[in-house]
Amino acid sequence: MVDRRFKFHKNNQSEWYLELPEWSGDPADLQMVEGADQWLDLLAQNKNQVVVRLSDHHFEGAEILTLIRLRDANLGGGGYYYLENYRDSLVGIKLWLCEVTRFVFDQIPQKIYFLV
Repeated sequence: MVDRRFKFHKNNQSEWYLELPEWSGDPADLQMVEGADQWLDLLAQNKNQVVVRLSDHHFEGAEILTLIRLRDANLGGGGYYYLENYRDSLVGIKLWLCEVTRFVFDQIPQKIYFLV
């Protein structure tokens, strides 16, 4: 089970990145793109950084990202997720989380629970 807080920051080019010191791969792999940036904009509420508790198990107060489908490995792997609601409002955000997700969770979870 993974239940951990992660820090994300937005640089001067308005690009979001995950801060993951134990990642030894390409730093570009930590950029949040293809909807993940929109998700972080929503969570950060006009700030340039946000700390998000992420877990592959439900916890009280958690919001939910639901896996729609896996992405082909030759296209970056990971999975496409859907955030239907956030704080009791319909948002309908589709986002891609790359193979770094597997590194963090040791799998591509069916659901990712989160809380700011």
